[in-house]
Amino acid sequence: MAVLTISMVLIGVTVGARRLLGIRLGKARAMLTAAVGLLAATVIGMAMKDQQHYAALATVQFGSALLVAMGFLAFTEVVFPRGTWAGVARWPTALRRRAARSRRYAQLSRIAVRHGLGQFLRGRARRGPAAEEERRRLAPSLRKALEDAGVTFVKMGQVLSTRYDLLPPEFIAELSKLQHQATPDPWEDVRLLLQEELGADPYEVFAEFEQQPLAAGSIAQVHRARLKDGTQVVVKIQRPSSHSVVVDDLDILLRFADKMQQRTEWGRSVGALTLAEGFAASLQEELDFRIEAQNMTSVATSIAQAGADRAVRLPTIYESLTTERILVSEWLDGIPLNSARAAVAEQGLDPEQLAGQMLGCLLDQIMVGGVFHADPHPGNILLLRDGRLGLLDFGSVGRIDRAFRSTLRNMLIALHRNDPAALCDALLELVSYPDDLDERKLERALGQFLARHFAPGLRPDREMFTDLFLMVSRHGLRIPPEIAAVFRALATMEGSLERLVPQFDIIAGARTYAVALHTEKLRPDAMVRTFVDEVIGLAPILRRIPRRIERIGTAIENGQLGVKVRLLADPRDRKFVRTLVHETLLTVLSCAIGLMAVLLVRTSGGPHISPTLGLFQLIGYNMMVVSAVLVLRTLFTIFRSQR
Repeated sequence: MAVLTISMVLIGVTVGARRLLGIRLGKARAMLTAAVGLLAATVIGMAMKDQQHYAALATVQFGSALLVAMGFLAFTEVVFPRGTWAGVARWPTALRRRAARSRRYAQLSRIAVRHGLGQFLRGRARRGPAAEEERRRLAPSLRKALEDAGVTFVKMGQVLSTRYDLLPPEFIAELSKLQHQATPDPWEDVRLLLQEELGADPYEVFAEFEQQPLAAGSIAQVHRARLKDGTQVVVKIQRPSSHSVVVDDLDILLRFADKMQQRTEWGRSVGALTLAEGFAASLQEELDFRIEAQNMTSVATSIAQAGADRAVRLPTIYESLTTERILVSEWLDGIPLNSARAAVAEQGLDPEQLAGQMLGCLLDQIMVGGVFHADPHPGNILLLRDGRLGLLDFGSVGRIDRAFRSTLRNMLIALHRNDPAALCDALLELVSYPDDLDERKLERALGQFLARHFAPGLRPDREMFTDLFLMVSRHGLRIPPEIAAVFRALATMEGSLERLVPQFDIIAGARTYAVALHTEKLRPDAMVRTFVDEVIGLAPILRRIPRRIERIGTAIENGQLGVKVRLLADPRDRKFVRTLVHETLLTVLSCAIGLMAVLLVRTSGGPHISPTLGLFQLIGYNMMVVSAVLVLRTLFTIFRSQR
């Protein structure tokens, strides 16, 4: 009988606590809750055993045990949320990763301190007039620290070097100089990786293989080789340790971006976590050379469709020899653009024409194909022996959809026509903007921008990009990462083409390209194709219209026409109502507790703890403290929301 009674008490306490709190319990937490409830019932029963009506107080005993069990469940749900215990089995792995992450944190901290960035890690940056001088001093130190930190941080700095909307000009100028070189891996390690990926010794697959790499970076190194049929090829090999280093560094970056977005207004305004996630996804793609091979095939197809393959060549990929960590491509015999000016003069080539062809090729990738080379620096562009240009290394690419491509064309047309209203419309289609944006003010700012940089006789320069991004930032606009990649590619291409033609006007070339592309679309055959494409897209909608009209008519005829409106659909509205309800409940609760405290303090009866202090007074004083704390919290919340 006693066992049955105890079992019923355990089940009642556990089920009652779970139902009242609305918490789903696992077996372990249910057993713990039952044990706590039983312990509470035992202690309370022992305290009440000397009372005259002990049996009548059994309900009080059970209710008290239930309250204790509910308190235990609420506490464990806050401290150890549901699902926490499921990860206990993964603790050894998690601890090893945390230890590795801590070592990397320590290494990065030492690098930052060595380059004089320690005060900024502690949040001691200056403000006011001294800030500009401090930024000029800080920018070179930041660049050197990123170079020492490794490939992940170098590539992050290269991405940030084109985000004029995120960083001051001093940092933009310095981060654009970022480079990273690494010591090549020994040949034996390279040979083992080749054998593992190819399934055979490299000398069984290749007729010749140069052991000394042509170049080495933190992710990969490049070797020259010759196939059995005599074809010269380039073999790009991923370094064995690069994957783990990049993964660990990306984990640190994502955690840092998450903290920045949670704790700083700047991080929330720019979407720091979204930026970091986009960068991480891009860098993860660079670790899979099969994706790079697909990128190169896509770009080559779009270039061929636009007819630009006659001026710019891409290497052929040998897919049968390409794996996740090895990329085999055609050898292009040429000179890097860094040192091609003398060769251009020797071959009697027109540098203006070459620069225009290269720019046209990149714009074809952006505006027509949608997949484009995101890092066309001078080392990735070759002047070939036949007078054409070659484009290498498609590990970093950008992708934009059809809607963005159309909007970019409209933006270039608006720039060509010097039309601020059209430019404003195109810009708002590209970016995310706040609900309270003043479009008239933005349009006036764009008009001033056009007058400053696109007036007759003026040549737009890099300062134009700085002013544009600063204006975007001032109006609270947020540029999508894919559009930022377009600007980055164009800015990098401008620097590369200046090696051929000093002061090359990339903006004028882009405007001319947009006009030519727009004119091409006005040709009768192009208009017919566009019309057919639009009709095909509208056909499903047109087929559904009669059926929907019939449904509406039937509903009206039967008196069943209704409109479904979802209240509080916007998360901000739900947050406002939730905050209002919480503050109201907190206010009512604090007033009720305060009133009860006053009544208890003024009560003279009841048991006494000391000759001058009764139990009711003690409880009342404690409730006064709780009420005061709740009132102060409510006032603090109200005044903080008004700032």
